Amino acid sequence: MTSFKSVNFQNAKSAVLNYYEALDKASPDAVPDVIKQATTPDYHWRGMHPYNDIKDAETVGVTFWNPFKTSFTSIQRRPDIFYAGLNSLDGFESTWVCQMGHLMGLFDYPWLGIRPTGRMTFMRFAEFHRVTPDGKIAETAFFFDIPMVMRQAGYNPFMKDTGAFFVQPGPLTHDGLLYDDAPSHMGENVLKAIKCMIDNVQLGRKDPSTHDGVGDAWHDDMIWFGPSGIGATYTKERYQHQHRRPLVENMNFDVPNHGHQIGHICRMAEGNYGGFFGWPNFYCIPTGNFMGLPATDKVTEFRVVDIYRVQGDKIAENWIFMDLLHFMKTQGVDVLENMQARMGGF
Repeated sequence: MTSFKSVNFQNAKSAVLNYYEALDKASPDAVPDVIKQATTPDYHWRGMHPYNDIKDAETVGVTFWNPFKTSFTSIQRRPDIFYAGLNSLDGFESTWVCQMGHLMGLFDYPWLGIRPTGRMTFMRFAEFHRVTPDGKIAETAFFFDIPMVMRQAGYNPFMKDTGAFFVQPGPLTHDGLLYDDAPSHMGENVLKAIKCMIDNVQLGRKDPSTHDGVGDAWHDDMIWFGPSGIGATYTKERYQHQHRRPLVENMNFDVPNHGHQIGHICRMAEGNYGGFFGWPNFYCIPTGNFMGLPATDKVTEFRVVDIYRVQGDKIAENWIFMDLLHFMKTQGVDVLENMQARMGGF
């Protein structure tokens, strides 16, 4: 096992920052070569529906980045959080780098059937990269909020939000860009807070009168920045009312052959920041009314990113990314197809 306290993350951080610089400067047609140069031959990329799981660098460039950089011109990368860490789920063996923020550009051409606006448009994202000792990116999880783009283009794909929708800010403390390595004991403290939160989460619990799964791990004035379609909530009481209660009351988490297992792939921390992603994180069956959906007998899976800012020994802010288009698809609702039919194509 590698010691949590003995690792310098500068090489890994530099590899990712150099990759971003080359990617952001590249023309759409040049992107596949940029990705190939930065990654290993067995590169594995996980992206939101409809892109999903891709195991080839060139395909990532051709399928996602080329169309994205063609549709959105003058793109700016606007990071709010950047940190690195050892993956606590593989014995602290692998090094990962995370960036979270927004990609902003002029929405000039159609993307995924979404009508262009000609206006500046924001897409929130969180990205995890596993970096090898020789500075190559071997694995990426790229979570991005497609419904956020839809809504800025005038189409709301969901029936109702339980929280608030807006372009979400970065940390209150404005200290989320850890280009220099933070003292290692701080990251250990964050992992303890995240573990406390996970240990308290009991998704199958139906008692909405308590803060079960929330209390001991969170500050009273916590902020939960949820994905478009669910929205953001402020304070433990409102989080319980505006997200946790609608989730636990309208989902069955006792799924045969799946149980309540938390399927995280990476969980790591540095400084006051930490997070994880899963593929999927958990399974459930909708029992009716979550995000306006009827009850079904179809097992669904939730792919989720959580990124945290810890203050003291408790979580103060939490940014969440969910692949809601994938969730809806498993329930028989093709959001992209429905949008194109409703908007009449181009």
